[in-house]
Amino acid sequence: MEREEFITVLGGVFEDSPWVAGGAWCERPFADTADLHGTMCRIVARANIDSRRSLIRAHPDLAGKAAVAGELTEASAREQAGVGLDRMTQEEFERFHRLNDAYRTRFGFPFIIAVRGHTRDSILTSFEARLGNSSDAEECEALRQIERIAWFRLDDLTTTDLAVEDRSPGDRTTKGRQPQNPDPPRSFA
Repeated sequence: MEREEFITVLGGVFEDSPWVAGGAWCERPFADTADLHGTMCRIVARANIDSRRSLIRAHPDLAGKAAVAGELTEASAREQAGVGLDRMTQEEFERFHRLNDAYRTRFGFPFIIAVRGHTRDSILTSFEARLGNSSDAEECEALRQIERIAWFRLDDLTTTDLAVEDRSPGDRTTKGRQPQNPDPPRSFA
């Protein structure tokens, strides 16, 4: 896979941040999906604070204005629809908006959670609990959640036969396999 195609295919793994895929290109080959994921996470961890904060701010509010306007990335729209954030009652919608506003006011960036495996109720519970975190703790948690989102997106890509160059020609990505630790390490603490 050539650099341009690599960035086109993997540029959305980290929301609107193709620079992560561009950095990963320089560190090929990858043994498997977990190796690629780890490389991409290290690129984010080594980035300067402004780049990491821009990555956090690239994420949309859950059930926010971008969702209403149909301006989410394809991946974000699919993830939010997967937990029913596109099918909420008016009361649920208003609750999400109040929490989005409170969170953004307190921390200066959107609430980020890897929604896969959650329900609307569990997301709301996390939302409310995390509003009590310190700014530093919440920035670390946002980056940890971004790593989880990236893992799920990479896994989705590899299970649809993305051929990521690896170390042995006959051995392609580990389709559908979770990394040994499905909860990516806290590399930003």
